[in-house]
Amino acid sequence: MAEFEKTKLNRVKRGANRAVYDEVVINEILDAGFIAQVGYIYDGYPISIPMAYARKDDKIYLHGSTANRMLKTVLDSGKTSINIMHLDGLVIARSGLHHSVNYRSVTLFGDLKEIKDDNNKTSILKDIVDQMIPNHWDTLRPMHQKELDRTMVVEFTITSASAKIRAEGVNDEPEDYQLPYWAGVIPVKQKLEQPIPDKGYPSTIDIPEHIQVHYNRYK
Repeated sequence: MAEFEKTKLNRVKRGANRAVYDEVVINEILDAGFIAQVGYIYDGYPISIPMAYARKDDKIYLHGSTANRMLKTVLDSGKTSINIMHLDGLVIARSGLHHSVNYRSVTLFGDLKEIKDDNNKTSILKDIVDQMIPNHWDTLRPMHQKELDRTMVVEFTITSASAKIRAEGVNDEPEDYQLPYWAGVIPVKQKLEQPIPDKGYPSTIDIPEHIQVHYNRYK
């Protein structure tokens, strides 16, 4: 079972008992989402921006406008860090200090390069769309060349990573367990509402099967 090497950069210090370096677990967390927080420094300020992504092997792919400040900045630096987090529960304790959350979180470190070949860009954009809604790209109209020309695609190669997972109950002070206060975990799940068709032609046709399947999975 492959693990990322523990280094000064990726080693989890606070709550080290919740740290995971296993590549399979980390990839499962990455594949469960499609929004990442991407960090960069601009004009001396640390900034974090949410971005849609797709994972393929040890690569994370991002896209945006060719004028995108964040993508241009991280390409200039050649490196960045990315975080993906899923909230799984609210942990309600008997004291305010011990309230917490259950979660799965991954932090990635790596190198970047721009993908310029149109065929590769198109393939990656397909992956990003399909990570959001599986099997969706092939139901769309083909991209116009001018759209592709205005889109920047960036490849992030994962060189180091770690996960931190909390999946447990309340950790109160031993003497507090007999106090008459409610405590427990409120599970959190991602939920989708019934799809709403756009105006025009979509309002006259049935919801595509793959969208209905995706909705049913999270309704």
